Amino acid sequence: MIWPGAMIRQLLSSLTKKPATVNYPADKSGMPKGFRGKLKFDASKCIGCKMCMKDCPTGAIVIRQVGEKKFEADLDLGKCIYCGQCVDSCLKKALGLTSEFELAQLDPKKLKITLTDGPSIAGNKESSGE
Repeated sequence: MIWPGAMIRQLLSSLTKKPATVNYPADKSGMPKGFRGKLKFDASKCIGCKMCMKDCPTGAIVIRQVGEKKFEADLDLGKCIYCGQCVDSCLKKALGLTSEFELAQLDPKKLKITLTDGPSIAGNKESSGE
């Protein structure tokens, strides 16, 4: 049993300490360096070797040829475990990881996206996979 004096001492010491949690989502702090978030794809660097597809443990990424020496990456965010194995195995560094982590969707079709031309997420076309 905790004595009332010990409980009051603990209460008063807790009032002067900074909270251990953040006020999320109102206070969005940056992610630490090396965080593995959503993939980014630079189609201009991709040579179509498909090593990323072979090394993906869940089969979440599919590289498709859409023209002569032009490729797109189909990514299933519902399958991806964000391990970064595809990024490590990419010979030309066409794949990378971002710090974007708020990827939850109510519609499973929105988890299937197509990453196309452009070195950043902003330049990528996202499709709903219909």
